[in-house]
Amino acid sequence: MKVAKPQLSFWQILNMNVGFLGIQYSFGLQQTAINPIFLYLGASEDMLPLLNIAGPVTGLIVQPIIGAMSDKTWSNRWGRRKPYFLIGALLGSLCLFAFPHSPILWFAVGLLWILDVGNNMAMEPYRAFVGDKLPEKQLSLGYQMQSLFVGAGILLANGSIVLFQYLFGGESVEEAGKIPQWIYYSFYIGAFLSLTTILWSVFKTPEIPPTEEELKDINKIKTLSLSQRILNPFFEIKEAVKEMPKFMWKLGGVYLFQWYALFIYWQFTTPLFKKTMGYTTSEAASQAAKMSLTYNTVTMIVALALVPLTLRYGGKKVYALSLAGTAIALFSIPYISDPYMVLIPMILFGIGWAAMMGIPYTMVSKIVPKERRGVYMGILNMMIVIPMFIQTLSFGPIYKYLLSDNAINAMLFAGMFFAIAAVLAMRLKESVKTR
Repeated sequence: MKVAKPQLSFWQILNMNVGFLGIQYSFGLQQTAINPIFLYLGASEDMLPLLNIAGPVTGLIVQPIIGAMSDKTWSNRWGRRKPYFLIGALLGSLCLFAFPHSPILWFAVGLLWILDVGNNMAMEPYRAFVGDKLPEKQLSLGYQMQSLFVGAGILLANGSIVLFQYLFGGESVEEAGKIPQWIYYSFYIGAFLSLTTILWSVFKTPEIPPTEEELKDINKIKTLSLSQRILNPFFEIKEAVKEMPKFMWKLGGVYLFQWYALFIYWQFTTPLFKKTMGYTTSEAASQAAKMSLTYNTVTMIVALALVPLTLRYGGKKVYALSLAGTAIALFSIPYISDPYMVLIPMILFGIGWAAMMGIPYTMVSKIVPKERRGVYMGILNMMIVIPMFIQTLSFGPIYKYLLSDNAINAMLFAGMFFAIAAVLAMRLKESVKTR
Protein backbone atom coordinates (compact mmCIF):
# COMPACT_ATOMS: atom_id res chain seq x y z
CA MET A 1 0.00 0.00 0.00
CA LYS A 2 1.38 3.37 -1.05
CA VAL A 3 1.53 5.92 1.79
CA ALA A 4 1.56 9.62 0.89
CA LYS A 5 4.61 11.41 2.27
CA PRO A 6 4.11 14.82 3.88
CA GLN A 7 5.73 17.80 2.18
CA LEU A 8 8.65 19.21 4.14
CA SER A 9 9.54 22.87 4.54
CA PHE A 10 12.68 24.34 2.97
CA TRP A 11 14.39 24.38 6.39
CA GLN A 12 13.47 20.77 7.12
CA ILE A 13 15.03 19.72 3.82
CA LEU A 14 18.11 21.80 4.63
CA ASN A 15 18.44 20.24 8.11
CA MET A 16 18.23 16.71 6.78
CA ASN A 17 21.08 17.43 4.34
CA VAL A 18 23.48 19.25 6.71
CA GLY A 19 25.36 15.99 7.30
CA PHE A 20 26.39 16.03 3.65
CA LEU A 21 28.57 19.05 4.47
CA GLY A 22 31.00 17.01 6.56
CA ILE A 23 31.06 14.10 4.11
CA GLN A 24 31.84 16.40 1.21
CA TYR A 25 34.47 18.35 3.17
CA SER A 26 36.27 15.01 3.47
CA PHE A 27 35.86 14.33 -0.25
CA GLY A 28 37.14 17.85 -0.91
CA LEU A 29 40.37 17.04 0.91
CA GLN A 30 40.64 13.83 -1.11
CA GLN A 31 40.29 15.75 -4.36
CA THR A 32 42.79 18.49 -3.56
CA ALA A 33 45.05 17.69 -0.60
CA ILE A 34 45.72 13.96 -0.66
CA ASN A 35 47.50 13.73 -4.02
CA PRO A 36 49.89 16.57 -3.03
CA ILE A 37 50.54 14.66 0.23
CA PHE A 38 51.43 11.59 -1.85
CA LEU A 39 53.82 13.77 -3.87
CA TYR A 40 55.33 15.21 -0.67
CA LEU A 41 55.96 11.66 0.54
CA GLY A 42 57.83 10.70 -2.62
CA ALA A 43 55.22 9.40 -5.09
CA SER A 44 55.88 9.95 -8.81
CA GLU A 45 53.15 11.50 -10.99
CA ASP A 46 52.47 8.31 -12.96
CA MET A 47 51.82 6.50 -9.64
CA LEU A 48 48.90 8.80 -8.68
CA PRO A 49 46.12 6.86 -10.47
CA LEU A 50 47.15 3.57 -8.83
CA LEU A 51 47.56 5.17 -5.38
CA ASN A 52 43.97 6.40 -5.66
CA ILE A 53 42.56 2.94 -6.33
CA ALA A 54 41.11 2.87 -2.78
CA GLY A 55 38.21 5.09 -3.88
CA PRO A 56 36.82 2.88 -6.64
CA VAL A 57 37.50 -0.42 -4.87
CA THR A 58 35.87 0.56 -1.58
CA GLY A 59 33.01 2.28 -3.40
CA LEU A 60 32.41 -0.80 -5.53
CA ILE A 61 32.26 -3.07 -2.49
CA VAL A 62 30.94 -0.88 0.33
CA GLN A 63 28.20 1.22 -1.26
CA PRO A 64 25.93 -1.47 -2.74
CA ILE A 65 26.35 -3.72 0.31
CA ILE A 66 25.54 -0.91 2.75
CA GLY A 67 22.61 0.11 0.52
CA ALA A 68 21.18 -3.41 0.56
CA MET A 69 21.74 -3.72 4.32
CA SER A 70 20.08 -0.39 5.06
CA ASP A 71 17.02 -1.40 3.03
CA LYS A 72 16.56 -4.29 5.48
CA THR A 73 17.36 -2.37 8.69
CA TRP A 74 15.06 -0.73 11.20
CA SER A 75 15.67 0.49 14.74
CA ASN A 76 13.02 2.38 16.70
CA ARG A 77 15.77 4.52 18.19
CA TRP A 78 18.17 5.04 15.27
CA GLY A 79 16.05 4.42 12.17
CA ARG A 80 16.99 2.77 8.88
CA ARG A 81 19.79 4.76 7.24
CA LYS A 82 21.17 6.72 10.22
CA PRO A 83 23.16 3.90 11.89
CA TYR A 84 25.26 3.50 8.76
CA PHE A 85 26.16 7.11 8.12
CA LEU A 86 26.88 7.61 11.85
CA ILE A 87 29.42 4.77 11.89
CA GLY A 88 30.89 5.93 8.58
CA ALA A 89 31.28 9.49 9.85
CA LEU A 90 33.06 8.34 13.01
CA LEU A 91 35.48 6.21 10.98
CA GLY A 92 36.15 9.07 8.58
CA SER A 93 36.71 11.52 11.41
CA LEU A 94 39.42 9.36 13.00
CA CYS A 95 41.21 8.91 9.65
CA LEU A 96 41.16 12.62 8.85
CA PHE A 97 42.77 13.41 12.19
CA ALA A 98 45.55 10.87 11.57
CA PHE A 99 46.18 11.55 7.85
CA PRO A 100 48.59 14.54 7.97
CA HIS A 101 50.74 12.66 10.51
CA SER A 102 51.56 9.94 7.94
CA PRO A 103 55.30 9.21 8.29
CA ILE A 104 55.69 7.39 4.94
CA LEU A 105 53.81 7.06 1.65
CA TRP A 106 52.32 3.62 2.26
CA PHE A 107 50.97 4.64 5.67
CA ALA A 108 49.06 7.47 3.95
CA VAL A 109 47.82 5.08 1.26
CA GLY A 110 46.51 2.70 3.95
CA LEU A 111 44.71 5.52 5.73
CA LEU A 112 43.09 6.53 2.44
CA TRP A 113 41.57 3.04 2.18
CA ILE A 114 40.03 3.29 5.63
CA LEU A 115 38.88 6.88 5.01
CA ASP A 116 37.17 5.81 1.80
CA VAL A 117 35.35 3.01 3.58
CA GLY A 118 34.02 5.52 6.12
CA ASN A 119 33.02 8.09 3.50
CA ASN A 120 31.26 5.52 1.31
CA MET A 121 29.48 4.04 4.31
CA ALA A 122 28.20 7.50 5.24
CA MET A 123 27.31 8.77 1.78
CA GLU A 124 25.35 5.92 0.19
CA PRO A 125 22.56 5.70 2.80
CA TYR A 126 22.33 9.49 2.67
CA ARG A 127 21.23 9.35 -0.97
CA ALA A 128 18.49 6.86 -0.08
CA PHE A 129 17.58 8.89 3.03
CA VAL A 130 16.43 11.80 0.86
CA GLY A 131 14.36 9.53 -1.39
CA ASP A 132 12.78 7.91 1.67
CA LYS A 133 11.67 11.20 3.20
CA LEU A 134 10.50 13.34 0.30
CA PRO A 135 7.43 13.14 -1.98
CA GLU A 136 8.18 13.01 -5.70
CA LYS A 137 7.52 16.73 -6.22
CA GLN A 138 10.28 17.61 -3.74
CA LEU A 139 12.90 15.10 -4.89
CA SER A 140 14.60 17.60 -7.19
CA LEU A 141 14.88 20.14 -4.34
CA GLY A 142 16.17 17.45 -1.96
CA TYR A 143 18.93 16.20 -4.26
CA GLN A 144 19.92 19.68 -5.44
CA MET A 145 20.15 20.66 -1.75
CA GLN A 146 22.66 17.83 -1.44
CA SER A 147 24.43 19.28 -4.46
CA LEU A 148 24.56 22.63 -2.65
CA PHE A 149 26.21 20.96 0.34
CA VAL A 150 28.62 19.15 -1.99
CA GLY A 151 29.74 22.59 -3.14
CA ALA A 152 29.78 24.01 0.39
CA GLY A 153 31.79 21.12 1.87
CA ILE A 154 34.41 21.09 -0.86
CA LEU A 155 34.47 24.90 -0.82
CA LEU A 156 35.29 24.93 2.90
CA ALA A 157 37.91 22.21 2.49
CA ASN A 158 39.77 24.00 -0.28
CA GLY A 159 39.24 27.44 1.24
CA SER A 160 40.91 26.19 4.41
CA ILE A 161 43.89 24.90 2.40
CA VAL A 162 44.36 28.28 0.70
CA LEU A 163 43.88 30.19 3.97
CA PHE A 164 46.24 28.07 6.07
CA GLN A 165 48.95 28.10 3.43
CA TYR A 166 48.66 31.90 3.32
CA LEU A 167 48.74 32.22 7.13
CA PHE A 168 51.29 29.56 8.01
CA GLY A 169 53.01 28.45 4.79
CA GLY A 170 55.28 31.45 4.52
CA GLU A 171 58.32 31.07 2.33
CA SER A 172 59.22 27.68 3.78
CA VAL A 173 61.19 25.38 1.50
CA GLU A 174 59.67 21.99 0.77
CA GLU A 175 61.44 19.09 2.44
CA ALA A 176 61.41 15.71 0.73
CA GLY A 177 59.41 13.13 2.64
CA LYS A 178 57.79 15.69 4.93
CA ILE A 179 54.21 17.01 4.94
CA PRO A 180 54.05 20.79 5.55
CA GLN A 181 52.58 21.76 8.92
CA TRP A 182 50.01 24.15 7.42
CA ILE A 183 48.14 21.24 5.80
CA TYR A 184 47.39 19.70 9.21
CA TYR A 185 44.75 22.23 10.19
CA SER A 186 42.44 21.53 7.24
CA PHE A 187 42.35 17.85 8.22
CA TYR A 188 41.61 18.68 11.86
CA ILE A 189 38.61 20.78 10.78
CA GLY A 190 37.45 17.91 8.57
CA ALA A 191 37.65 15.47 11.49
CA PHE A 192 35.37 17.78 13.50
CA LEU A 193 32.86 18.48 10.71
CA SER A 194 32.62 14.86 9.59
CA LEU A 195 30.98 13.84 12.84
CA THR A 196 29.18 16.97 14.06
CA THR A 197 27.25 17.68 10.86
CA ILE A 198 26.03 14.08 10.69
CA LEU A 199 24.87 14.32 14.30
CA TRP A 200 22.94 17.49 13.42
CA SER A 201 20.92 15.70 10.73
CA VAL A 202 20.46 12.60 12.87
CA PHE A 203 18.87 14.53 15.72
CA LYS A 204 16.94 17.01 13.54
CA THR A 205 15.33 14.56 11.09
CA PRO A 206 13.26 11.52 12.08
CA GLU A 207 13.02 8.67 9.60
CA ILE A 208 9.70 7.38 8.26
CA PRO A 209 8.90 3.99 9.88
CA PRO A 210 8.57 1.01 7.52
CA THR A 211 5.16 -0.30 6.52
CA GLU A 212 3.90 -3.54 8.08
CA GLU A 213 4.90 -5.43 4.94
CA GLU A 214 8.41 -3.95 5.00
CA LEU A 215 8.72 -4.69 8.71
CA LYS A 216 7.83 -8.34 8.08
CA ASP A 217 10.63 -8.57 5.50
CA ILE A 218 13.07 -6.92 7.92
CA ASN A 219 12.11 -9.25 10.76
CA LYS A 220 12.42 -12.24 8.43
CA ILE A 221 16.07 -11.32 7.85
CA LYS A 222 16.67 -11.34 11.61
CA THR A 223 15.58 -15.00 11.80
CA LEU A 224 18.26 -16.12 9.31
CA SER A 225 21.52 -17.72 10.36
CA LEU A 226 24.65 -15.55 10.53
CA SER A 227 26.01 -16.89 7.23
CA GLN A 228 22.66 -16.28 5.50
CA ARG A 229 22.49 -12.74 6.87
CA ILE A 230 26.01 -12.06 5.56
CA LEU A 231 25.13 -13.39 2.10
CA ASN A 232 21.69 -11.74 1.87
CA PRO A 233 22.94 -8.29 0.69
CA PHE A 234 24.76 -9.98 -2.19
CA PHE A 235 21.56 -11.76 -3.25
CA GLU A 236 19.71 -8.43 -3.03
CA ILE A 237 22.31 -6.76 -5.26
CA LYS A 238 22.16 -9.63 -7.78
CA GLU A 239 18.36 -9.46 -8.03
CA ALA A 240 18.38 -5.66 -8.28
CA VAL A 241 20.90 -5.75 -11.15
CA LYS A 242 18.79 -8.34 -13.01
CA GLU A 243 15.69 -6.14 -12.70
CA MET A 244 17.44 -2.80 -13.17
CA PRO A 245 15.57 -0.27 -15.35
CA LYS A 246 17.02 0.36 -18.84
CA PHE A 247 17.41 4.02 -17.91
CA MET A 248 20.09 3.09 -15.37
CA TRP A 249 22.01 1.03 -17.92
CA LYS A 250 22.09 4.04 -20.27
CA LEU A 251 23.08 6.33 -17.41
CA GLY A 252 25.95 3.90 -16.73
CA GLY A 253 27.30 4.73 -20.20
CA VAL A 254 27.27 8.45 -19.39
CA TYR A 255 28.93 7.80 -16.05
CA LEU A 256 31.71 5.73 -17.64
CA PHE A 257 33.07 8.76 -19.50
CA GLN A 258 32.03 11.42 -16.96
CA TRP A 259 33.71 9.89 -13.91
CA TYR A 260 36.79 8.67 -15.78
CA ALA A 261 37.31 12.29 -16.83
CA LEU A 262 36.67 13.70 -13.35
CA PHE A 263 39.26 11.43 -11.79
CA ILE A 264 41.84 12.61 -14.35
CA TYR A 265 41.02 16.23 -13.53
CA TRP A 266 41.41 15.75 -9.76
CA GLN A 267 44.66 13.82 -10.10
CA PHE A 268 46.40 16.03 -12.64
CA THR A 269 45.55 19.64 -11.81
CA THR A 270 48.60 19.90 -9.53
CA PRO A 271 50.99 18.40 -12.14
CA LEU A 272 49.33 20.61 -14.80
CA PHE A 273 50.07 23.85 -12.95
CA LYS A 274 53.63 22.75 -12.24
CA LYS A 275 54.02 22.51 -16.02
CA THR A 276 51.98 25.47 -17.32
CA MET A 277 52.86 27.95 -14.56
CA GLY A 278 56.24 26.68 -13.37
CA TYR A 279 54.98 26.20 -9.80
CA THR A 280 56.41 24.10 -6.97
CA THR A 281 54.21 21.30 -5.63
CA SER A 282 52.92 23.56 -2.82
CA GLU A 283 52.15 26.44 -5.20
CA ALA A 284 50.47 24.11 -7.69
CA ALA A 285 48.42 22.46 -4.94
CA SER A 286 47.34 25.91 -3.74
CA GLN A 287 46.30 26.88 -7.29
CA ALA A 288 44.34 23.61 -7.61
CA ALA A 289 42.62 24.44 -4.33
CA LYS A 290 41.68 27.87 -5.70
CA MET A 291 40.20 26.18 -8.78
CA SER A 292 38.13 23.91 -6.56
CA LEU A 293 37.20 26.88 -4.39
CA THR A 294 35.88 28.69 -7.46
CA TYR A 295 33.85 25.89 -9.02
CA ASN A 296 32.34 24.84 -5.71
CA THR A 297 31.31 28.43 -5.02
CA VAL A 298 29.50 28.36 -8.37
CA THR A 299 27.96 24.99 -7.45
CA MET A 300 26.57 26.46 -4.23
CA ILE A 301 25.09 29.41 -6.10
CA VAL A 302 23.48 27.50 -8.98
CA ALA A 303 22.49 24.21 -7.30
CA LEU A 304 19.00 25.32 -6.28
CA ALA A 305 18.60 27.42 -9.43
CA LEU A 306 18.75 24.18 -11.43
CA VAL A 307 15.54 22.95 -9.76
CA PRO A 308 13.13 25.16 -11.79
CA LEU A 309 15.21 24.62 -14.93
CA THR A 310 14.95 20.84 -14.68
CA LEU A 311 11.21 21.07 -13.97
CA ARG A 312 10.70 23.25 -17.04
CA TYR A 313 13.13 21.76 -19.58
CA GLY A 314 13.70 18.27 -18.19
CA GLY A 315 16.66 16.84 -16.32
CA LYS A 316 18.18 15.25 -19.43
CA LYS A 317 18.66 18.51 -21.34
CA VAL A 318 20.04 20.43 -18.37
CA TYR A 319 22.35 17.55 -17.49
CA ALA A 320 23.69 17.11 -21.05
CA LEU A 321 24.26 20.84 -21.52
CA SER A 322 26.10 21.01 -18.21
CA LEU A 323 28.40 18.17 -19.25
CA ALA A 324 29.16 19.96 -22.52
CA GLY A 325 30.05 23.09 -20.57
CA THR A 326 32.42 21.07 -18.38
CA ALA A 327 34.15 19.73 -21.51
CA ILE A 328 34.70 23.30 -22.74
CA ALA A 329 36.20 24.21 -19.35
CA LEU A 330 38.73 21.37 -19.46
CA PHE A 331 39.68 22.13 -23.07
CA SER A 332 40.43 25.73 -21.99
CA ILE A 333 42.46 25.26 -18.80
CA PRO A 334 45.77 24.01 -20.32
CA TYR A 335 46.05 27.10 -22.54
CA ILE A 336 45.67 29.68 -19.77
CA SER A 337 48.85 30.56 -17.88
CA ASP A 338 47.45 33.41 -15.81
CA PRO A 339 46.51 32.17 -12.30
CA TYR A 340 43.43 34.42 -12.19
CA MET A 341 42.16 34.00 -15.75
CA VAL A 342 42.31 30.20 -15.36
CA LEU A 343 39.54 30.51 -12.76
CA ILE A 344 37.02 31.64 -15.41
CA PRO A 345 36.43 28.15 -16.91
CA MET A 346 35.54 27.02 -13.40
CA ILE A 347 32.18 28.77 -13.81
CA LEU A 348 31.21 26.17 -16.41
CA PHE A 349 32.78 23.41 -14.33
CA GLY A 350 30.80 24.51 -11.26
CA ILE A 351 27.50 24.40 -13.17
CA GLY A 352 28.39 20.94 -14.43
CA TRP A 353 29.34 19.74 -10.94
CA ALA A 354 26.02 21.00 -9.53
CA ALA A 355 24.13 19.07 -12.20
CA MET A 356 26.20 15.89 -11.79
CA MET A 357 25.67 15.81 -8.03
CA GLY A 358 21.89 16.22 -8.15
CA ILE A 359 20.06 15.55 -11.41
CA PRO A 360 20.92 11.84 -11.95
CA TYR A 361 19.87 10.97 -8.39
CA THR A 362 16.55 12.74 -8.86
CA MET A 363 15.85 10.87 -12.10
CA VAL A 364 16.80 7.48 -10.67
CA SER A 365 14.89 7.97 -7.40
CA LYS A 366 11.67 8.45 -9.39
CA ILE A 367 11.89 5.14 -11.26
CA VAL A 368 13.17 2.61 -8.72
CA PRO A 369 10.95 0.78 -6.20
CA LYS A 370 11.10 2.41 -2.77
CA GLU A 371 11.75 -0.88 -0.97
CA ARG A 372 14.98 -1.19 -2.98
CA ARG A 373 15.99 2.46 -3.03
CA GLY A 374 19.08 1.84 -0.91
CA VAL A 375 20.47 -0.95 -3.07
CA TYR A 376 19.75 0.96 -6.30
CA MET A 377 21.48 4.06 -4.97
CA GLY A 378 24.38 1.75 -4.15
CA ILE A 379 24.35 0.39 -7.70
CA LEU A 380 24.24 3.95 -9.05
CA ASN A 381 27.37 4.67 -7.05
CA MET A 382 28.93 1.47 -8.40
CA MET A 383 28.52 3.15 -11.79
CA ILE A 384 30.69 5.96 -10.41
CA VAL A 385 33.45 3.81 -8.98
CA ILE A 386 33.74 1.31 -11.85
CA PRO A 387 34.97 4.07 -14.23
CA MET A 388 37.28 5.28 -11.46
CA PHE A 389 38.62 1.74 -11.01
CA ILE A 390 39.19 1.43 -14.76
CA GLN A 391 40.93 4.83 -14.72
CA THR A 392 43.26 3.95 -11.86
CA LEU A 393 44.39 0.81 -13.68
CA SER A 394 44.54 2.14 -17.23
CA PHE A 395 45.44 5.81 -17.11
CA GLY A 396 48.98 5.45 -15.69
CA PRO A 397 50.22 3.68 -18.84
CA ILE A 398 48.08 5.94 -21.07
CA TYR A 399 49.63 9.01 -19.41
CA LYS A 400 53.16 7.66 -19.66
CA TYR A 401 53.18 6.15 -23.14
CA LEU A 402 50.29 7.68 -25.11
CA LEU A 403 50.17 11.18 -23.61
CA SER A 404 53.97 11.55 -23.27
CA ASP A 405 53.97 12.12 -19.48
CA ASN A 406 52.32 15.47 -20.21
CA ALA A 407 49.64 16.83 -17.84
CA ILE A 408 48.37 19.16 -20.59
CA ASN A 409 47.48 16.16 -22.74
CA ALA A 410 45.83 14.51 -19.74
CA MET A 411 43.49 17.47 -19.26
CA LEU A 412 42.57 17.54 -22.96
CA PHE A 413 41.89 13.79 -22.80
CA ALA A 414 39.50 14.43 -19.89
CA GLY A 415 37.75 17.18 -21.87
CA MET A 416 37.18 14.79 -24.78
CA PHE A 417 35.60 12.24 -22.43
CA PHE A 418 33.24 14.88 -21.02
CA ALA A 419 32.14 15.74 -24.56
CA ILE A 420 31.32 12.07 -25.20
CA ALA A 421 29.37 11.93 -21.91
CA ALA A 422 27.29 14.94 -23.00
CA VAL A 423 26.32 13.22 -26.26
CA LEU A 424 25.36 10.03 -24.42
CA ALA A 425 23.30 12.01 -21.89
CA MET A 426 21.04 13.21 -24.70
CA ARG A 427 20.08 9.55 -25.31
CA LEU A 428 18.56 9.20 -21.85
CA LYS A 429 14.77 8.84 -21.75
CA GLU A 430 13.28 10.35 -18.64
CA SER A 431 10.42 8.74 -16.75
CA VAL A 432 8.32 10.27 -14.03
CA LYS A 433 6.52 7.04 -13.16
CA THR A 434 7.35 5.73 -9.70
CA ARG A 435 7.44 1.96 -9.52
